[in-house]
Order: sequence, then structure tokens, then C-alpha cells
Amino acid sequence: MKVFISHSHADAPLAAKLSEGLEQTGLEVWDPGRDVLPGDNWAAEVARALEESEAMVVLLTPHSINSPYVRREMEYALGAKNYSNRLIPVIVGGPESFPEQQIPWIVRQLPWFKLDRLGAAVQPIADAIRSHG
Repeated sequence: MKVFISHSHADAPLAAKLSEGLEQTGLEVWDPGRDVLPGDNWAAEVARALEESEAMVVLLTPHSINSPYVRREMEYALGAKNYSNRLIPVIVGGPESFPEQQIPWIVRQLPWFKLDRLGAAVQPIADAIRSHG
């Protein structure tokens, strides 16, 4: 199963670690830091990855919560059949990081994960992705 990780540019190091962890569980993860090469059309590569993926993990951080790109990616996943029940919100940090009201209403209704320590959260996230596969 191919997984798209939606995140802000500022959260790229965390997304790369999460990608690595998910890949160690046997999932295929699209990582723009690794998969978009210099000279590639970034927007076209993101669009292709969105179309080819079957699940999305969205890292909700103070950086990503206001990102129009992250919001569009979530909206795409909510409306695309290939993501059916496989949009996995991951809140990074505590509730003091940003007001809950900044998270789109529909995303707040989904089962979400809290990420304090990366290692402990990877397997439950991978299990959630697979449980709807």
C-alpha cells in the first residue's frame, strides 16, 4: 500500500523519520524530499503521488495547520475513493501547540494519533492504515 505523508516544509525532517518508520513496517511511502528530484515539476509530482497513493498520513503541527498545500491535500484525500477511510491525522505535540478549532471539522471527527515520541507511534499508525486496506 502506498502512503502519502502530508506535511509542511518545516516538518520535513519529522516526515522523513516517519516515512522511514512506516517503510520498516512494509508500507511504501512517497517522500518528496527523496522522490522529487532537482528539475522535476514539484506540483506535477505531488499530484501524481496523490493519485497513486491509497492512504494519507497528515502531520498536524503549528506549521502545517495553516498551510494551504496541506489543507488541499487533506481535501483531496477526503474526496478521493482510493483514500476511503484512510486519512490518518497525526497531532504533533500537545494541545497547546495550536487551537483545536484550526483543525478542519471533518478531520477532527476522524480517529487521530498523537505523536510525542516517533518510535512508539509508528506501528499503530501502520496498523490503522492497513486496517482499512
